[in-house]
Amino acid sequence: MKHRIVVLGAGYAGATAAGRLAKRLHRDDVEITLVNADPDFVERVRLHQLATGQDLPVRPLRKMFAGTGVEVRIAWVDSVDADRKTVELIGEQGAETLAYDTLVYALGSTGADFGVPGVVEHAHQVASKQAALRLRERLNQLRAGENVLIVGGGLTSIEIATEIAEARPDLQVAMAARGGVGDWLDEKAQSYLRGAFERFGITVHEHADVTRVTEDGVATRSGAQILAHMTVWTAGFAVHPIAAASTLTVSEAGRIVVDATQRSISHPDVYAVGDAAHAAGVGGKTLRMGCATASPMAWLGADAIAARLTGRAIPDTPIGYNGQCISLGRRDAIVQKVTKEDQPTSKVDVGRKAVRSKELICSIAAWCVQHPTLLAPSRRRRVVETGAAAPVATV
Repeated sequence: MKHRIVVLGAGYAGATAAGRLAKRLHRDDVEITLVNADPDFVERVRLHQLATGQDLPVRPLRKMFAGTGVEVRIAWVDSVDADRKTVELIGEQGAETLAYDTLVYALGSTGADFGVPGVVEHAHQVASKQAALRLRERLNQLRAGENVLIVGGGLTSIEIATEIAEARPDLQVAMAARGGVGDWLDEKAQSYLRGAFERFGITVHEHADVTRVTEDGVATRSGAQILAHMTVWTAGFAVHPIAAASTLTVSEAGRIVVDATQRSISHPDVYAVGDAAHAAGVGGKTLRMGCATASPMAWLGADAIAARLTGRAIPDTPIGYNGQCISLGRRDAIVQKVTKEDQPTSKVDVGRKAVRSKELICSIAAWCVQHPTLLAPSRRRRVVETGAAAPVATV
């Protein structure tokens, strides 16, 4: 029988892992199934562009993986039984059970409301393609002079705020952040960011802890009211609850705890990559959610699976960082160089140079996903062992 590998989720992490496994393993020995709810690959790092009226390329997953040996299933994941090694799906043919020998869990994350009242009822998000399209529709309904409030101070918040301000200069755009906006950046980058906000006319409310979202704005812990005709909630992300509902060992945030090879510390047949994984990077610090770590996790996890199945040396080099890229509309950007431990350095690129750098990085990431087995080795390796009985590695 062939070794059955099931990959859940076809974002940057899942699609990359599936393609890399197809490159590493002989088709006669494995069956690789990629499960995703959306029939297309969603370029998540560009959802702020989609939300402001820009059309993104359509990349059907079945077309992308045609001829690679990867079977694409369009289905929602209902549950995972890590003990029985099965996944419950709701797909095109209804409910079905999919069995696996090795599972790659890459279901990613979604917007988190952190229990703040009114977020679900009154706020828009950009955590998914559907949410971005709903925001786009509402944005088109706003009249000149009306107010848009972005709640949050991170990368997503900055990018959607500047994107809206550039696309709709007739609107009044503001941000409300629990702490500082961009305060993790180097001093030069922070100064440039403040200048960009001034150029765009974006009002920034720092240390404004939002405790409620209403139909006409938000309330803060200090008792202040910030009025808005539309609120966009970008205060953070949370993983899907499926892993936490299983017997897999997860972190307090519900991310699957993995070892240095992206392997679950409780179930050796399960690997987690991308936002769904609680993994330690260079220096032992937990890797943050984001595209910057999704692809490296996928490479490491896929290579570790292939190595265990083919009896080769298992890679376990910790993942480090290089930089943080922040778009400021379509014509401006910041690229903050960081250490492998994700600490900012004094090296910062801004303006057109930064725009070109970020666009190149985003385009390469999408191109690699779109061509999952390009430059595949002429000799895929044969499976010599399943690795099912291998001991669980420690963190």
